[in-house]
Amino acid sequence: MRALISVSDKTGIVDLAKELHALGVGLISTGGTAKLLAEQGLPVTEVAEVTGFPEMLDGRVKTLHPKVHGGLLARRDTPEHMAALKAHNIDTIDLLIVNLYPFEATVAKPGCTLADAIENIDIGGPAMVRSAAKNWKDVGIVTDASQYADVIAELKANGKLSDKLRFALSVAAFNRISQYDGAISNYLSSVNFEAEKLSETYVPERAQFSGQFNEQYVKVQDLRYGENSHQQAAWYRDLAPAAGSLATGVQLQGKELSYNNIADADAAWECVKSFETPACVIVKHANPCGVAVGANPFEAYSKAFQTDPTSAFGGIIAFNRPVDKAAAEAVSKQFVEVLMAPDFSAEALEVFKSKVNVRLMKIALPADYGNVRNALETKRVGSGLLLQSADNHELALTDLKIVTVKQPTPEELHDLLFAWKVAKFVKSNAIVFCKNGMTMGVGAGQMSRLDSARIASIKAEAAKLSLQNTVVASDAFFPFRDGLDVVVDAGATCVAQPGGSMRDQEVIDAANERGVAMVFTGVRHFRH
Repeated sequence: MRALISVSDKTGIVDLAKELHALGVGLISTGGTAKLLAEQGLPVTEVAEVTGFPEMLDGRVKTLHPKVHGGLLARRDTPEHMAALKAHNIDTIDLLIVNLYPFEATVAKPGCTLADAIENIDIGGPAMVRSAAKNWKDVGIVTDASQYADVIAELKANGKLSDKLRFALSVAAFNRISQYDGAISNYLSSVNFEAEKLSETYVPERAQFSGQFNEQYVKVQDLRYGENSHQQAAWYRDLAPAAGSLATGVQLQGKELSYNNIADADAAWECVKSFETPACVIVKHANPCGVAVGANPFEAYSKAFQTDPTSAFGGIIAFNRPVDKAAAEAVSKQFVEVLMAPDFSAEALEVFKSKVNVRLMKIALPADYGNVRNALETKRVGSGLLLQSADNHELALTDLKIVTVKQPTPEELHDLLFAWKVAKFVKSNAIVFCKNGMTMGVGAGQMSRLDSARIASIKAEAAKLSLQNTVVASDAFFPFRDGLDVVVDAGATCVAQPGGSMRDQEVIDAANERGVAMVFTGVRHFRH
């Protein structure tokens, strides 16, 4: 058996080569990899010695040769193939270990020049990978260090790789080539090429959205069904999921997550991550129905639950702090579909041990979790895709423009920022009443902002919550004064809205007439 090793990332490669040598596998290698292995005392044959042709063009041409690709592509069960190898003095290559030039890492560096990007486009590596992967019945193709252990284990146990492992390695190899080519396409089609600036130090300007959008995802699991029982579905994650994102979570107990569970869980998790202090978010049908901050998880949950106990039934609950026994006991009194937190105490896990259907998700949060967000958002439309930068705008006190005679109190300003955070995660049209770090009424997803305001009031009344002296956040401007009148009639004394309507002055005059404070944020948070 012969193995050809040609790797850019040499992590673990020496140990792998030693194991292969100990198993009697002959080693062939290229350039720096061959030098490294030789320095470790391993007998290694240079590719140039195999091909009878020296590496040339600064290493651009070294494995693009019939003695390499013939050895990879020849079918061992086809006499004509084996006769051709013999006639041309070509030996078979049974194992290929390759990882590609670090194109993705190179272009991710600030100030990457076009020359550096182009130079890090691997040619020979992908060609060999494709050859070996196509001939998977006879050749094992290893493209990632995480595969080394399985390869060595099977060689030690059986003296060869199983069909199952070779096929799995082939699939992984073609996936890697797809990812690599997609990254190159994304980069090159985003370059605003300026020929007059071309030089070795030329750093091109790049469009935010590339001419061709190639995105790669890895399947996490098949789902029982989709949004409805007659639809099929699966859950995929990014190739490199962001720390603290839903895709990095571990399910500790409970039934398998459903399509709707995952969608609602993401809404709850992204919302709770927007708070720095202990917070709890309860989501039902993709909308927050209760959000609160508190001194601890128990207090935050108790306040959030009060907003809308009816909708909280069968909801998705997220905490941005570890769940302790007190919070667990409080949550366990209601029917909950999914409970998420950075961690759970042993006592909290014990509380839910008997509730075997409750899905517990542990999602570790990095120290700067509030800044870890998706960069892009997508939405599928007929035969196409909408792509936009994510709505990651964070409102600061200094961003607020007070437009009324009455000035908000410090307490009202604090609650306005809280209400604005919540409104960003409520489906449009969104109206959110808040007080003392707690949602008091939420109106979501209505065609009319007026109806959203009325529904928020109805929800508060049903929960027996007074809206007197509350603040209100509206995700978009009030087109007329009638929406403002509804929230003021309900008891609001301070309102935050983006502003920007042709009738802004009419709404400002109405706020002054009603004796309430109003601030403009300058941004809106449509969420469809």
